[in-house]
Amino acid sequence: MKIAAARAALDEVRSGMSLGLGTGSTAQEFVRLLGEALASGALRNLRCTSTSEKTEEQARSLNIPIDTLAKIAPLDLAVDGADEIDPKLRLIKGRGGALLREKIVEQSAKRFIVIADESKLVDRLGVGLLPVEVTPFALEVLRRRFEEMSLQPQLRMRDGAPRVTDEGHRILDVRIPSDRDIADVVARLRENAGVVETGFFPHEATEAIIATANGIRRMRR
Repeated sequence: MKIAAARAALDEVRSGMSLGLGTGSTAQEFVRLLGEALASGALRNLRCTSTSEKTEEQARSLNIPIDTLAKIAPLDLAVDGADEIDPKLRLIKGRGGALLREKIVEQSAKRFIVIADESKLVDRLGVGLLPVEVTPFALEVLRRRFEEMSLQPQLRMRDGAPRVTDEGHRILDVRIPSDRDIADVVARLRENAGVVETGFFPHEATEAIIATANGIRRMRR
């Protein structure tokens, strides 16, 4: 179903556009299809930027032109996946570790299409963990503070060591208590020096393409 959502998003791309390329398994399918469209000549003269080093590496391997965000912003379109999508088209993103760059790129786009399968739809954000990107200097202080806030922080690990983001930060994954609104919790998190960004995307997405067992479902603001 990821491929179906990615293919539907590709239909929104036109030659000459500036694009933001997302990170994660569904976004990877979109980038792969984009590379095929460029190779076949179906699309031409695209200018792209990526939300992670991993996506940039994939794009370059497919001969997709990559440039800096500063050179091509504002973007015509960004396409990316999400970890959770609520009925208001608010998102949790960043479980792939690219939340900061994702938010920077997607806030620079005129349109941001979220692509996902129906398993990502939730009634309430916070079914899973919320990523919080923090500076290394503040890591332990913030971990204790988040524990005091009853958020059960967990340091993101990779290969037995703390996960380091593309910007050199660390990630604390926190759990939103079921009796608290995510927007209120995020507002409190952001009061703490050392918090760089969170995976809460309250208004960035303009639309979503959801692949379901019965076909494509579209959500718009």
